[in-house]
Amino acid sequence: MELRQLQHFVAVAEERHFTRAARRSNIVQSALSTSIRLLEEELGAELFLRSTRHVELTAAGRVLLDKARRALEAVRDAREAVAAVQEMKSGLLTIGTVQSLPAFLDLPSLLSQFHALHPGIEVRLLEGGSGSLIDGIREGRLDIAFLPLCEPPVGVVTELIACEALVLACSRQHPLAGKLGVPLLALKDESFVDFARDWGTRRLIDRAFADANVERRIGFEVSDLDTLLKLVERGLGVALVPEPLARTCRFALGVAELAEPEICWELVVAYSARQSADRAARVFLDLIERPSDD
Repeated sequence: MELRQLQHFVAVAEERHFTRAARRSNIVQSALSTSIRLLEEELGAELFLRSTRHVELTAAGRVLLDKARRALEAVRDAREAVAAVQEMKSGLLTIGTVQSLPAFLDLPSLLSQFHALHPGIEVRLLEGGSGSLIDGIREGRLDIAFLPLCEPPVGVVTELIACEALVLACSRQHPLAGKLGVPLLALKDESFVDFARDWGTRRLIDRAFADANVERRIGFEVSDLDTLLKLVERGLGVALVPEPLARTCRFALGVAELAEPEICWELVVAYSARQSADRAARVFLDLIERPSDD
C-alpha cells in the first residue's frame, strides 16, 4: 500500500466521483482508476459501489476512509515536525556539562543568547563526570557535552574550548601556599582531595604523576567541586585545579604554581562522530568563542 493510493482513495471517497477526484489529484482518470483497483486487489475488498452518476463507499471503504485520513494526517504532522526542526522552530537540544564549567565558559549567557534566537528549541542541561558524559554522547542521550579530556574517545569528536595550566590549591596556611616552581615530587607526602577515577581531571592528574614516577595519596574522593574546595580550604588535603578556578577562590585558598612542564587541562565540547553535531547543536556551538592559535 502506497501513500499516493491512500490519497487517491480519500479523494474519490470525498468527491464521490472519479472525474472530480482525478482533477483534484491532478492525474488522468484512467490512472486514478488503476490506483484504486490495485488498492482493492491488495486489500482483497471492494471499496466503492460504482454507478454512472456517483460513487458510494462500501462497508470496507467506510472503515478504510477513517484509517486513511488518520494516516495522511500523521504523515502531514511528521513532515511539518521535520520542517520545524530544520527551520529551528522546534526541537530538543540536550547538553551535558561538568560542574567546574562556570570558571571557563559562561553557559548561562550562551543559553540566553540561544533562547533569544530560537525560543522554540527546548534545552535540557545535565551534569556529570566525564565518563558518564561520554557514554551519554555515544548512546545518543546527549547532543553535546562540555568536559575535560586527556585524549579523544573513539567515536566522539572534540573541539577545544579552553586550555589552562593546573596549579596546586591548598589552605592559606599550607607551607607551599604562594610558592613557585613546585615539582610533583614535593607532593608525594601530601593527602589529595580529588574526583572519582572516571572524571577527566582525575585521569589527567593520575597520568601526570605516573609519567613523573611519583606516587600520591588520595585522602578524599568526592563527586562535586564545592566539597573539594571546602575540604582543601579547611586544610584536609590539597588538590590540583585549573588556574582560573583557583583564581576565583584566591581569598579562601592558597595557591602554588607547579614546575615545568606544566600539566595542561583542556576543556572540550564533544559530540558523536556518527552524526556530527546536528543543526541545533551546531548553532549553539557557533555562539562559543574558541581559543586563538596564537
